[in-house]
Amino acid sequence: MNVSWLVAQRELKERIKTRSFIGMAIAGPILVLLMVYILFSVGENNKPHWKVLIVDPSGIMDNKILANTTGSISYDFANDYIQLKEFEKSNRFQKYDALLELNEKILSNKAAFLFYKEKPSFLFATTIQFHLERRLEEVMVGRFSKMSVQEFRGIKQPISIAFRNLYDPKNESYSLSGWVGFFFGAVILLFILLFGMTILRSVSSEKSNRIVEVLLASVKPRQLMFGKIAGIGIAAIIQFIGWMVLVSFGLYVMRETLFPDMMDISNWNLGEMANQATSGMEDSLFRSKVYNDFVELIYSRIQFGDMLFFFLLFFIGGYIFYGTFFAALGATSGSENDGQQFVLPIMVLLVIALWAGYYTMQNPLSDITYVLSFLPFTSPMVCMVKLAQGYSLGEGYQIYVSFSILALSSYLTLRLAGRLYQNGILQFGHRLRLTQFISWLKHG
Repeated sequence: MNVSWLVAQRELKERIKTRSFIGMAIAGPILVLLMVYILFSVGENNKPHWKVLIVDPSGIMDNKILANTTGSISYDFANDYIQLKEFEKSNRFQKYDALLELNEKILSNKAAFLFYKEKPSFLFATTIQFHLERRLEEVMVGRFSKMSVQEFRGIKQPISIAFRNLYDPKNESYSLSGWVGFFFGAVILLFILLFGMTILRSVSSEKSNRIVEVLLASVKPRQLMFGKIAGIGIAAIIQFIGWMVLVSFGLYVMRETLFPDMMDISNWNLGEMANQATSGMEDSLFRSKVYNDFVELIYSRIQFGDMLFFFLLFFIGGYIFYGTFFAALGATSGSENDGQQFVLPIMVLLVIALWAGYYTMQNPLSDITYVLSFLPFTSPMVCMVKLAQGYSLGEGYQIYVSFSILALSSYLTLRLAGRLYQNGILQFGHRLRLTQFISWLKHG
């Protein structure tokens, strides 16, 4: 183990000094912040005002919501069930752009449906979900708890709104909070691909240059492989931490400068307000309010303590699971180009995992999602999405089962890759074939 740690330190020092590592550490957060800025500065709010009818037959909301009217959304309530066909065709509902349906179990299942006539913008979806959550928090605290609303927000489960087309209600829905989990899962897959390719290139390069022959004079093949995987993995974790720090700081700066909270009197400019006492000022107020609602939604609604904890677990498990394949390919290849040709199957698995995360956002309760959450090559992505959306009551154990399966699979692949690494690292000038893989796996 001490020898493996020395190898890991060597790999770590080599990686963090490279231009690609430094460039990715800077460019990655900048691209994320740029996308956020474009989203809220340009936006997609092509409809100036939305009228939403909230169907609440159980009277849970008590005909109240966070803000009855904002610069872009106004709400009305209906205390009876309304059929979708009636809402679509009846003249008395033509003035409404969307119907938000709340069932009597929303306080327990944390799910609601919004049926729209015209696809809503991201700003609209963020705002309405924020309003609904804040009102339900007040209801929950008033009915079931003696805690303050702020204390309750620290332990609550998020609300999932399924957005569906009124004219095609069976269309696949999406969950806004699921995109946060999708981002975390996509980061896992991105880092696995980038740093997995780093493992492959490092092993192939040392093998083709015959440096590995010198290293194996003092290090066992398994120790060399494990140290290389560990060192590059630590570099990946360091880079992610850098991403999180820079993105968090960037969001704070954007909130304080580009999108200040115009509802805060300290940010008022009376001269500018006098000159812009028009619809333009109202739009500016609304846009800054939506951005701050979005930041509030991200920081208050998503339990980042849990997200980061499980991100680290699933990143380590997924990285070892996939990283062993990259290490084995590099060790068993007859040439540096030979190994890269066999990366395609691994990339196919990563693409399937990415698709699984998107499918989970649209179908969080389907049987396929349930199965995908336990498969080791898709569980890092699927579990991040489900964790962001919130596991249903009594189903939280599933994420621990998923990680246990991933950890066991990673251990098994590490053992198998160790055999391939040991038998193939000193082999040169051959072509990779399935029969060779099987033969090397049999000889431990």
